[in-house]
Amino acid sequence: MYKLLKKDGDAKRGEFHTVHGVIQTPVFMNVGTAAAIKGAVSTEDLEEIGTQVELSNTYHLHVRPGDEVVKKMGGLHKFMSWNKPILTDSGGFQVFSLAGLRKIKEEGVCFNSHIDGRKIFMGPEESMQIQSNLASTIAMAFDECPPSLADRKYVQDSVDRTVRWLKRCKTEMDRLNSLEDTINKNQLLFGINQGAIFEDIRIEHAKQITEMDLPGYAIGGLAVGESHEEMYRIIEAVIPYLPVEKPTYLMGVGTPANILEAVERGVDFFDCVYPSRNGRHGHVYTNHGKLNLFNAKYELDEDPIEEGCQCPACRRYSRAYIRHLLKAKEMLGMRLCVLHNLYFYNHMMEEIREAIEQGRYQEYKKQKLDGMQNIV
Repeated sequence: MYKLLKKDGDAKRGEFHTVHGVIQTPVFMNVGTAAAIKGAVSTEDLEEIGTQVELSNTYHLHVRPGDEVVKKMGGLHKFMSWNKPILTDSGGFQVFSLAGLRKIKEEGVCFNSHIDGRKIFMGPEESMQIQSNLASTIAMAFDECPPSLADRKYVQDSVDRTVRWLKRCKTEMDRLNSLEDTINKNQLLFGINQGAIFEDIRIEHAKQITEMDLPGYAIGGLAVGESHEEMYRIIEAVIPYLPVEKPTYLMGVGTPANILEAVERGVDFFDCVYPSRNGRHGHVYTNHGKLNLFNAKYELDEDPIEEGCQCPACRRYSRAYIRHLLKAKEMLGMRLCVLHNLYFYNHMMEEIREAIEQGRYQEYKKQKLDGMQNIV
């Protein structure tokens, strides 16, 4: 399933074989929370900018349009006309972010919908059922994401519960994959390592979930308030206790600098809303820093966002024109910025894979970070 092709230090270059195609790693997954990238980005666009994996969210699709609707439409791939891999987040992080609206117990979590306030119950079995209905390539285990600064006892109790929930997820996933009416009977389950910023809790949890022999493992609960240094420290502590022959996914991370640092430490999969969110606000990534196209200095700038970039925006349009669109609140401006940023991330991952293959990742990382000093 996962084939490790090359290591350069701890940086890994691999291939992950799935029922929906081969994923070249390291990879950045483009975030389409509700089965679409915010910014009027179509699946044709995703193909053009080199997207390998699209990520959607279990909770959001359960609330709207409803996972049963998606199943009746033939699953998420058919629904959104995308034939490459899709990863679905379990909804655990959304439940964590609804802290004022939720109640956690052993069975699962009761909370109120952010759309209409209706009561929803989600536990390991419910999350697996929803993700099975969505028929994603990779399903994430249902977990609790404790606050990064929570006290030790809370974190330990939470992690112990997450272990029990993972066992239930695995049992339910196996059952669902055996059913006749299941759309994707080859759905894969990734477990999630938690433990806030306590290294010993993280390491013990990594050992426990590794014993379950899952297709892949994620490091969750980071980039939620701790410093970058703390995040890198936890990654370094955990990675040695996760199997090198399986993909490792750092959830919700991050900036280009975060990705470069995490790849060096052995991470394979990434996702983050930054490129699309920043693009919608006119902030675009380049190899020389991040630009704010709302700035007046771009009013008469005939250059593309970045010279030599082959994204749909840079091949045709000037900074001045895109700035005009943004100022005029024309959706095309937002769309072009999002396309550029996603292309930038996807292309950076291509460069990362090439650098690892050639045994020059350290050199590449230094050059990239030196050039992007304004991107933190």
